[in-house]
Amino acid sequence: MNPAQSKIFTPFTLKNRTLKNRLGVAPMTRMSSVKDSIPRQDVLDFLVRRARNGAAIVYTEAIVTDYESAQGYPGQARLVTQRQIDGWRPVVQAIEQAGALAVMQMFHCGRMSWNEVNPAGRIIAPSPVAPRQTNPLTGVPYPVPDEMSSFDIEHVIKGFAETARGAVAAGFQAIEIHGAHGYLINEFLSSYSNHRSDNYGGSTANRFRFAREVIRAVKKEIPDEVILVFRISNWGVADMEVSLFASAEEWQEMISLLAAEPLDAISVSTYDFRDKAFGTAKNMAQLTREVTELPIMICGKIHDRDSVEEALRHADIALSAKSMLLNPDWVADVRAGKSMPLYTSDQANIAYTSEPLP
Repeated sequence: MNPAQSKIFTPFTLKNRTLKNRLGVAPMTRMSSVKDSIPRQDVLDFLVRRARNGAAIVYTEAIVTDYESAQGYPGQARLVTQRQIDGWRPVVQAIEQAGALAVMQMFHCGRMSWNEVNPAGRIIAPSPVAPRQTNPLTGVPYPVPDEMSSFDIEHVIKGFAETARGAVAAGFQAIEIHGAHGYLINEFLSSYSNHRSDNYGGSTANRFRFAREVIRAVKKEIPDEVILVFRISNWGVADMEVSLFASAEEWQEMISLLAAEPLDAISVSTYDFRDKAFGTAKNMAQLTREVTELPIMICGKIHDRDSVEEALRHADIALSAKSMLLNPDWVADVRAGKSMPLYTSDQANIAYTSEPLP
């Protein structure tokens, strides 16, 4: 594409915010909190550095939503105490001062948890169905989770609302509800993990009910000007070979339900944005675009200028994870059209070590 025709470095309006370009730092779990559920300083500095180096959007790592059952991995961050709010506030300010939008992403791990890291020593999910694969962190099978009661559902929703309040107090102008990757909200959305026979299971509309209640509870806690995003995927971090939605029609029905909620954008997470989905000739962004006019973010093997250009044919914002993680100058290198590698997951394992991030 002729650089003069490129969308990459053109402004984009997301609700009430004009972004300086279409590039963002994808949310990445780093398990770096060593005390008080606050990430290490070098991890916080990494976010600020990416903002100063040109990213228009900077996501936090996924922040867990309660002290009972939300945590799935060691060293995860939270945002519900004053100390945690105070820890994030200067980070948000620095990102905003650099001209970028800071986005707090929050989630509940659901059945992807393990007892040893949850304060309550308990795992909950829509249904008592464990992932098929062994937990790669423990080397043993995932435990069978407790099926969530109505009390559990109400309690978890309050955790999302309280975390949203913490984000607002810390100064975040954007919040993302993580409904992807086989974590709790995604577990409700997918019939693969949701075997319920009550109002939260069965039909697509019923399986969407929990997500809708989370969205509306969060919306009540945030000012009108705060941007609200929902992330969704057809793949999970466990049982990756499983399609979490049965068909393109079911995916589009779920997107249509999301689009009817008070959301400002939908973030579609893919393993590879180019992949044709559900046996069609279309990728996930194309299928999503067909049923919503909401802005679409996309991620999945976006690593150089060509892949960004291609991703933006059907989406509005391109998010990069590994490339943003490992290359501090990635935005400038995209602008220059430099040849850049597609990093592997092993190369990105720095995210899970004590080594300072670049």
